[in-house]
Amino acid sequence: MKRTLLIISALALMCIGVRAQNLKATVNGAPIEMIEVEGGTFMMGDHMEQRADALPLHEVTLDTYYIGRTEVTQQLWTAVLGYNNSYFKGKYRPVETIDYDEVQAFIIKLNKLTGINFRLLTEAEWEYAARGGNLSKGYRYSGSNNISDVAWWNGNSRGKTHNVGQKQANELGLYDMTGNVREYCSDWAAPY
Repeated sequence: MKRTLLIISALALMCIGVRAQNLKATVNGAPIEMIEVEGGTFMMGDHMEQRADALPLHEVTLDTYYIGRTEVTQQLWTAVLGYNNSYFKGKYRPVETIDYDEVQAFIIKLNKLTGINFRLLTEAEWEYAARGGNLSKGYRYSGSNNISDVAWWNGNSRGKTHNVGQKQANELGLYDMTGNVREYCSDWAAPY
């Protein structure tokens, strides 16, 4: 489930070196909330066998890590970098229309402002969290078998982004892991 797109992208942040069940911080008035994802082993890849580039299924083991409860909002992006180039404007909408270099600049500055070590998730970390981690119920989408319960997608988005956290969360309490915008990961898209 590689989640990259050149035109509309957000980022999923991960922080390391912090021990707390959940982590909350504020940067220039903009909130950050991180959720602990307990490490475990899962079968990574396309369980529906619809994408040849996501096969074969293979076992991956991950340590415990933290992920943002929502996609990075335009409010947080602006609080860190001082600008917002998003096409669909809104304080609580996900940041989009950003490139990988801008993402790296955001992370470097966020680390300096908070003193916390943030980085992009790997594809495996992103997929494990999207599937619900060790609390997974095996849903087709992140948190439900009905895409409209958990996602803004072509069938209900009216061609625009929406405020984060408006749909049902997945088993870990994460929002918009399916739909709204795609996320950058630290590794690249390639067939398994």
